[in-house]
Amino acid sequence: KQWYQRRVAITAGAFTFTRFCSHHPSTLSMHLNTMNEQELSKVLEAFVSTDKVALQAAQKYLEDAAASNLQLLLAGLSNRLADVNESENTRKAAAIQLKNYLHSKDEAVKAQYHSRWLTFDANIRNGVKQNIVATLGKESSHPSNAAQCVAAIAQIEIPTNQWPDIIQILVNNCTMSNVDTRAKEASIEALGYIVEDIDPTLLLDKANPILTAIINSMRVEEPNERVRVAGAHALNNSLEFAKEAFDNQAERNFIMQVVCEATQSKNVKLQVAALQCLCKIMSLYYKYMELYMNQALFAITFSAVNSQEDEVALQGIEFWSTTCDEEMDLALEAQEAHDLGEPPDVVSKHYMLGALQYLIQPLLKRLTIQEEFDDEDDWNPNKAAGVCLMLIAQCCTDSVVPHVIGFQEHISHTDWRYREAAVMSFGCIVDGPDPKTLQQHAWNLVPHLVTLLKNDPSVPVRDTCAWTIGRICERLPQTVILHPDCMELVQALLISLNTDPRVATNACWAFSSLAESAYEEAEKQHNENEDEPQTYILSPIYQHIITQLLATADRSDANQNNLRSAAYEAIMELLKSSPRDCYAVVQTTTVMIIERLQQLLLHRQNANDKSSSQFNDLQSLLCATLQAVLRRMQPGDALQISDTVMSAFLMMMSANNQSSAVQEDALMAITTLLEITGCHFAKYMDSFWPYLLASLQNHAEYSVCGAAVGVVGDMCRAFGNEIGSFTDKLMELLVAALSNANLHQSIKPSILSTFGDIAMAIGPAFVKYLPVVVHILQQASSANVDKNDYEMWDYFNELREGIIEAYCGIVQGLKHDDPAQNQLEALRPHLQIIVQLLMGVSEDKDKTESLTTAACGLLGDIVSTYGSSVKHLVQFDGISNLLAQGRRSRSVKTKHTATWASKEMKKINAL
Repeated sequence: KQWYQRRVAITAGAFTFTRFCSHHPSTLSMHLNTMNEQELSKVLEAFVSTDKVALQAAQKYLEDAAASNLQLLLAGLSNRLADVNESENTRKAAAIQLKNYLHSKDEAVKAQYHSRWLTFDANIRNGVKQNIVATLGKESSHPSNAAQCVAAIAQIEIPTNQWPDIIQILVNNCTMSNVDTRAKEASIEALGYIVEDIDPTLLLDKANPILTAIINSMRVEEPNERVRVAGAHALNNSLEFAKEAFDNQAERNFIMQVVCEATQSKNVKLQVAALQCLCKIMSLYYKYMELYMNQALFAITFSAVNSQEDEVALQGIEFWSTTCDEEMDLALEAQEAHDLGEPPDVVSKHYMLGALQYLIQPLLKRLTIQEEFDDEDDWNPNKAAGVCLMLIAQCCTDSVVPHVIGFQEHISHTDWRYREAAVMSFGCIVDGPDPKTLQQHAWNLVPHLVTLLKNDPSVPVRDTCAWTIGRICERLPQTVILHPDCMELVQALLISLNTDPRVATNACWAFSSLAESAYEEAEKQHNENEDEPQTYILSPIYQHIITQLLATADRSDANQNNLRSAAYEAIMELLKSSPRDCYAVVQTTTVMIIERLQQLLLHRQNANDKSSSQFNDLQSLLCATLQAVLRRMQPGDALQISDTVMSAFLMMMSANNQSSAVQEDALMAITTLLEITGCHFAKYMDSFWPYLLASLQNHAEYSVCGAAVGVVGDMCRAFGNEIGSFTDKLMELLVAALSNANLHQSIKPSILSTFGDIAMAIGPAFVKYLPVVVHILQQASSANVDKNDYEMWDYFNELREGIIEAYCGIVQGLKHDDPAQNQLEALRPHLQIIVQLLMGVSEDKDKTESLTTAACGLLGDIVSTYGSSVKHLVQFDGISNLLAQGRRSRSVKTKHTATWASKEMKKINAL
């Protein structure tokens, strides 16, 4: 009754506020400058209303208030948050709005918010901070909203030393005995939020008191369970920050003792939070875990895996999944270290291998605990056990097989859960063990899978059968292709295309795997003098499979379980993996796909917003399918339909409400058409040119811009010197894109590489662009990034590769057999800087294989082009080392390129 009365009051208040806003707009404007706090309370109360009009009016009020005087608004919001006489809904809404003006998940926006806050009047900022700190412990909601606001401001001000006492305030709240437990809980939460997102180096002098406060709040001596839970969450947030503590054995022992004790609590929330800490500790500090594994972690996590509480079981399983991930990474690092003749930094202790005999049976038992109509989006122990089993198979390889294979006896069980679990368990271990180890087991299983797929009354069993068949086709292809029941299996998959969407989706995926494997097997058998196989095992029913998949894509329920996408992906794989005797079907399928795309484009003009997303998805699928089919067509046949195909692509580009994904797909499909038609594509340039220019200037939707850059590169290769009439405008737009600070960095390496494509296409005529391009390349070469930022380091490698590819194209483009046209001398003044770039690549131990290949290729181009005149530039250890690294590479391409470049070096050294 109380809840109902409160709901009526909220709705009534929201209605009054909406009516006030609509009848008194001038009064509203006046209050934006005076911040009537009673009125602000009504606005905030409207945020929990079910009245959409009231909610929109409230949002408009805050937007106008922020535009008029944001400082005043933030002060008002902090006052509402701190006022204990306000309703909890009002205070919570005030905290959320306040935090949203201080923090954003978008890094660029967050930086703007941080800069903006620091420009505000110091008195207002201090008032806001006093209010939110005073609110800690005075909220009835959990977790604390005020704690999030404290963290948001602390992350802005601590780097500039403008809130130096906040950490001590929070630590005192956590450690002083006279502090209310609610304030202690909120303060611990605030500490956890702060250390999660701030640069750890800014808090080095405060690391010990922060960790001490957090760890002490988790101890069994702490009487308040909610405080312990808050401490566990805060520790989980601060584990990266705790590196120095983990490096110290005494401190590490204390932390591990507290966390392990917390896992034994009867409070499920605390158990889960403590187990989450153990998962993260295993990921971050694997090298220190041997002592704790033997004494506690095995027992704790095995108990968790078997827990009746799903949340606890999930974390127990996650611990071993994390262990698998770590030990697989360590195996890769050990191999890399071995190749370099160095010891690995961390040695695997093979915990997973030791745990196999104890862990597999509980995981298999978890596979049997499920409901027939479980929500596919819900993460539960059954699904977690399947994923963990897959990771174990990859980590422990052949050792997992004896522990799982006996479970196949349940494949004929009367309970569908055991039948499904038996099939699932085999599907999970297909990837990892040596195929020879599983070959006979898979061979024996195929007839059972066919029978279950055709006849089992349980949807989950048939669904898992189709998935497992796909896994076997992918990893153990000969088991299916050479099996006497192969055609029966194909028939069972065809029948499955007309059943429940989840089963049909996995049947589509199984067809994708089967088609690829069948084609690869046929390639092994066909005559080496032929470019492609004449036939393969699916040829007799190839057309029927394509027809059924097209029908599946048209099912009224094809939007469920990604069925439509799966059907078209299977069609694409069948087209891509088709032998000669299926070419007639490829031709007819091409016509059908074009017709579908044309019909869709006509219908899309009348589509409403609700169906627009579905139309976009279908356009993308049809575009991708058309790309696949075009690649399989013979050039002469492709030219016959190219007008119709290009017309459809231009229709896609011209739609005003087209999504960026569809535009990107259209550009990529046009790239395929360019590759196939070559110079014949020139007849479409008048129509296509405006769309290409618009896409190159679409810096906001960078994927569209990136696809357009790719089209330019393909035009260079297709048109050759004929592209010269377009290059002035193209160069202008490419340089402008590089100059735009808002363009996503991932596009810039491909733009640099495209300079090389243009140079190779137009030859010595590129010399007019050389000063600008060389300046850009030299600027890009001087970039430096933090090696600890892996994402930026990957980008840096891509950037250098783009620079080197540009130089390769320029060197080759400026060269000409006619000395009168040769423009190589224009690049000569810059050769020393280019060689320095190559030496930098040589010295980099973390460079990619493709970067090594590109660097060796550029060096070979320079030496072979300029001859002995560059001998003095390249006779350095760094250059010799680069070539030696390339020759030792496992990559055939890298080794071949480095060997060629080395021979060119020998030639000039002999002169």
